[in-house]
Amino acid sequence: MRITNKIMQRNNLSNINTNKIYEDRLSTQMSTEKKINRPSDDPVVAIRALRLRSNVTEITQYYSKNIPDAESWLNVTEDSLTNLSGVLTKMIEQCTTGSNGTSKTSLTTKNRQIILEQLQKLGEEVYSTGDADYAGRYVFTGYRTDTPLSFTTANKTRYEITEQLDSSAVDKVTKVDTGELLNINTSNYGQPPFDQVTDQDISASECYRIRLAYNACSDYTRAAAGAKPTIEFLDTSAGLPGTTVTWTGTDIEVVNSYDKTTLTVTDPATGAQKQVDPYTYASMNDDAIVYLPDTGEVLLGKNRYESLMKAKDIEGSPANEGEIRVTYEKDDWLKGDLRPEHYFACKTFDADNTADASVSYNEDYLDNTAKRQSIEYDIGFNQTIQVNSTADECFNHGIGREVDDIMRAMQDVLKLEAVKTDIESALSNVDENDAQAKKILQNQLEAVEKGLTLAKEKEQRLFEKGITSFQKHLDAANLSLTSCGARSSKLELVKNRTQNQKTTFETLKSENEDIDITEVIVGLTAAELTYNASLMATGKVAQTTLLNYI
Repeated sequence: MRITNKIMQRNNLSNINTNKIYEDRLSTQMSTEKKINRPSDDPVVAIRALRLRSNVTEITQYYSKNIPDAESWLNVTEDSLTNLSGVLTKMIEQCTTGSNGTSKTSLTTKNRQIILEQLQKLGEEVYSTGDADYAGRYVFTGYRTDTPLSFTTANKTRYEITEQLDSSAVDKVTKVDTGELLNINTSNYGQPPFDQVTDQDISASECYRIRLAYNACSDYTRAAAGAKPTIEFLDTSAGLPGTTVTWTGTDIEVVNSYDKTTLTVTDPATGAQKQVDPYTYASMNDDAIVYLPDTGEVLLGKNRYESLMKAKDIEGSPANEGEIRVTYEKDDWLKGDLRPEHYFACKTFDADNTADASVSYNEDYLDNTAKRQSIEYDIGFNQTIQVNSTADECFNHGIGREVDDIMRAMQDVLKLEAVKTDIESALSNVDENDAQAKKILQNQLEAVEKGLTLAKEKEQRLFEKGITSFQKHLDAANLSLTSCGARSSKLELVKNRTQNQKTTFETLKSENEDIDITEVIVGLTAAELTYNASLMATGKVAQTTLLNYI
């Protein structure tokens, strides 16, 4: 094959261009620090880069955003539960102090007032703790993160609430009937009817009750006019399917806790009719059902109690035959009251009480299909973690209601102690020759002493019950705290593993895409040297032609 000068020139130019392309590729790698700039440069590296970049993006989302967000949520929850445990512990301490002081008869009026104030403040703190939020989202309210656990202002929204209870919700309550004793003072002790007060007028009655989640329920007038509660349960004493029993309407008396004007019973000793307080009425009337809107209690006679005890869950049955449903209304809410929609199946109505304008919450509670409102975060590949604890796990209505019972009992004792002080003052100032006045005051003093004995016994029992009840609530709070801590520990392990995975994937991504700067510099230098040499060689060859030999 004949090689001409033209062929040599074309070959040299082609090689120069090849060297220039190679130099350009190395120069581009130097400026971008990447092995390839388009998929066609190296399809295998390109495909691997897409996969690794996707992995790095996902794991960065987990490590930099999801995990810190979940960690912060759990920290807020843990702090709130720790505070709740501390408050409940202090409540137990106050009940222990009250119980010990009462048993040793060394609890003074001042001591009672201190315990009363402490319990009141602690009770308020419990539910304010439940309003904890993270980044504007309330942490104990399930999916309703935009709604606080309690009412932030007083309002008159009408709620129809259905509580789903069981036989354990029925307990006994003691009421000390002091008659006209609490109305006696130094100026009226000798006036009728106070001058007739004796220790025979003081008594204590005990009856069964269902303590509702709220007090200050529907206005007495509205309840008496027809908005009475409904009690529904299944009598399974004869086996399944059982008989549905509903108590409402004429079955239920509606009065206030202090009312003695509408409840009349027959005195078994004399056969005479007499007016009594609701608690005495329920203790003497076996078929009684008395609703007290002001205290949020449903008092039951013996027969009614025994009927409720027939509602028992059948083992192996998917339904809850032991459920007792109490439906009632509440339309007067104070700041700090727990919102019913976080706990119960309920409805709200507009200002005109229009049924069509009602809003229903948690209807699935009534057919037992409700699912737990768990908020979960993706914290890894196919891995999630629950970050929230719901209010029903720890912020139970029973905490505040237990405080209410104890406070009422202590207030009764304080009132009786104040009356005793007035009577003793009057007795010390009465004329020595006024035998009639001394006798009246002595009778009244004996009556107040009896009332104090009964009231202190009731107070003692409630303090002891409070220790047990608050301990159960403390156990529930500690269980929630332990669960939250376990999730935090799991999250910490996942965080450490995710950090290692992030480092590994970023290393693999860098090894796949990034250049070895030293190697590229050496290659570029060599390419430049080759390019310059090829230019010089081509210049020499191009200077010689066939004409030089003619």
